[in-house]
Amino acid sequence: MKEIYFIRHGETDYNKKGIIQGSGVNSSLNDTGRAQGQAFYEFYKEIDFQVVFVSALKRTRETVQNFIGKKISTEEWKELNEINWGESEGKVSTPEARQEYLAMIAAWGNDNFDARISGGESAADLMARLNIFLAHLKTRPEKRILVCTHGRTLRCVMTLLKGEHPREMEKYKHSNTGLFKANFDGERFEVILENDVRHLGEMC
Repeated sequence: MKEIYFIRHGETDYNKKGIIQGSGVNSSLNDTGRAQGQAFYEFYKEIDFQVVFVSALKRTRETVQNFIGKKISTEEWKELNEINWGESEGKVSTPEARQEYLAMIAAWGNDNFDARISGGESAADLMARLNIFLAHLKTRPEKRILVCTHGRTLRCVMTLLKGEHPREMEKYKHSNTGLFKANFDGERFEVILENDVRHLGEMC
């Protein structure tokens, strides 16, 4: 049995200010985000993770830096990056941008997985690269694996692990450093925790 811990990165100032990040904004954690990462480490530091996967964006690496500092094998995968939100990245959401987003989500629900924000990625793009990573994950020999990634990416991962339609992404809530845990028995994934934030205690 393989145990995989998927977490979202800690808070950034972009999160705090409601500015859209995506894969084109390589922001660092703020003080709250660093405290969230520390809280996750303190809660789970006794688990003998054998490998850590991060995206190519530094906010994921910063979130799990304490585990990396224990000399655990660490790999960076661009496939774990946040979705690219195109022209919306680096901007505060506007009513017009919100309408474009909702139209894209509605299109995904109607099986148009190529719909996207102007200049950004589609659901098909996101699923394709995440399937590359998940296929690799199945082959890994390690029994306890930590993966730090991003909000929309986690939503998509959940639908892929469960074999759900992409429209189901919207039902998954994701807090900064929220934990999603899955087991893999060699044939199928079983999700056993979703957005668990017990480690944050009073920070929730």
